[in-house]
Formats: sequence, structure tokens, C-alpha cells
Amino acid sequence: MNNTLLNKNERIDDLHLNNLKLIQNPNQFCFGVDAVLLAHFASKGIKSGSRTMDMCAGNGIISILLSHKSAAEEIIGLEIQKDVSDMASRSVILNNLSKKINMVCGDLKFASDIFGKSSFNNIVCNPPYKEYGGGLISKHNSAAIARHEILCNAEDIIKSSSELLMPGGKLAMIHRPERLIDLVTLMRNYKIEPKRLRFVHPSYKKTATMILLEGTYCGRPKLVLEPPLYIYEETGAKYTDEINLIYERTAE
Repeated sequence: MNNTLLNKNERIDDLHLNNLKLIQNPNQFCFGVDAVLLAHFASKGIKSGSRTMDMCAGNGIISILLSHKSAAEEIIGLEIQKDVSDMASRSVILNNLSKKINMVCGDLKFASDIFGKSSFNNIVCNPPYKEYGGGLISKHNSAAIARHEILCNAEDIIKSSSELLMPGGKLAMIHRPERLIDLVTLMRNYKIEPKRLRFVHPSYKKTATMILLEGTYCGRPKLVLEPPLYIYEETGAKYTDEINLIYERTAE
């Protein structure tokens, strides 16, 4: 492993997927299953040759997963925190993906000024889930920004996406079920029509804890409710076959 790319407290994690690796700092914010599920969900709507933005890119996990899972020709990862964006850039170098992925440090609220309006086919976003003031705030600033709507909120993300997307372009997000009405309302307010919705459950008898939502800019009304996605089998001891398929691994 190329340890020359590491800064203090960082490590290189093997994604066990097409020999891909990711630099992470456990003192900040490490990716979870939500990033993997979103990359898989979004990849279905990314056509060959598309220009895709990974908004709120964090350590770059979704950009790197999409380089393998999707047909995107170019992926731009937009992250407001300079140190986190730098770490993601080093992961891109580590995986020899510099010709496909470009990490940019910037504020998504001004993304159309940076990249131009109507300049993307797809936007993928794993946003902060918690409204600012909701829940305990982490003592680590990067983790707090990743979890709470401190530097951006859902409206900022959806408004910016409406400016960046070409007509017919798609925005895919993962969020909490309790924010569903907010997201649908905001999408319609900014001419992004909700088209695909999937609930994610920890196991068969448990309430959904995540939602996957995709909308089309200037799309016609028609929402498809996809079958629920279960992470664990009923006993909670094993991953479901679908999760193993998404992770591209053999059943455990």
C-alpha cells in the first residue's frame, strides 16, 4: 500500500471491490452502508458518457464506487471541507482514477457559478441527515458537518441541483424516512419530479431507517415505489442476498 499518501491518523481501507481502496481518518467520519446503497441505487440512472456530480462528497467513497458501478464518463466530487477534499483527492490518486474523478473543494450553494448551469446529467448526494440543533453534536468538526445541516441543508442541495442539472437529469439521494415529505416538497418546488423511491429496513420486521429517492429535473409526474430493501436476514445474523449482491461478495 502507498503509505506516502497518508497524513497523520489516516489509514487505507480495502473496499474489497475491484481492488479499490479508500483513505479514511477514523477521527473524522468513516463511510457506512448508506454510501454503498446510494452508489448502487444511483448507478441505475447513470447512462453511458454522463457527467456526474457527487455532492457532499466527503472522503470520496461514492465517487470511487460510481467509477466502478456506473457508466459515468466524468465524476466531479464537490466537498466544502478542504482537508476532507484533499483526503478524497489522495484516494483518487491511490486508485489511479485521476482521468475519471476530479475532487473539487467548494460550497455547493455556489456550484452553478463554479461549473455553470445545466452542466450535469446526474447528481448523487449523501447529505447531512440531521437538522441543525437536532441530536448530539460531535466534538469532531468534520463529523458534525457530515451529520448535521451546519453548512448546508436539504433546500440548498435541491436548489443547487436544479441549477446544475440538464433537463431530464437525475438527482439521487439517501436520507431518513422522517424527511421524506420535506424532500418531495422541495424537489417539486425546484422542478425536480420524484420518480423512484425505495425504503431501506435493517431487517424484515423492523421499520425503515433510510430512504433512497431519485428525481428527474423537468420530469413528468410518476413515482415508482420500488420493493423494500432489507439489510439483514430475519435473525439479524446474516446479510440478505441482495446486500451481498450490492457489495459484490459471496453470501456469508
